[in-house]
Amino acid sequence: MKAGVWFAAGAAAGVYGMVRARRLAEAFTPDGMRDRIGAAFLGARLLGEEVARGQAEAEIHLRQRFDGADAGPPQLTNPTTTSSREGTR
Repeated sequence: MKAGVWFAAGAAAGVYGMVRARRLAEAFTPDGMRDRIGAAFLGARLLGEEVARGQAEAEIHLRQRFDGADAGPPQLTNPTTTSSREGTR
């Protein structure tokens, strides 16, 4: 019984080691490196999108908190009035 347990533990460790070695060898092939670099760029792009989304949400929250108005860019007012334009026609 004791020998069977040790045999099973050794077989499991051997299988685990083989799987890890195969994954490591695949990671350093040209296709594996291309996949890793692509994944890094994808992760950086997703991080950038999340940061931009968080900044937009924070801006909306701050505008609502301090302006008390709807979110959005501030509206510029026209300094000339319509009555002064009508008199010049």
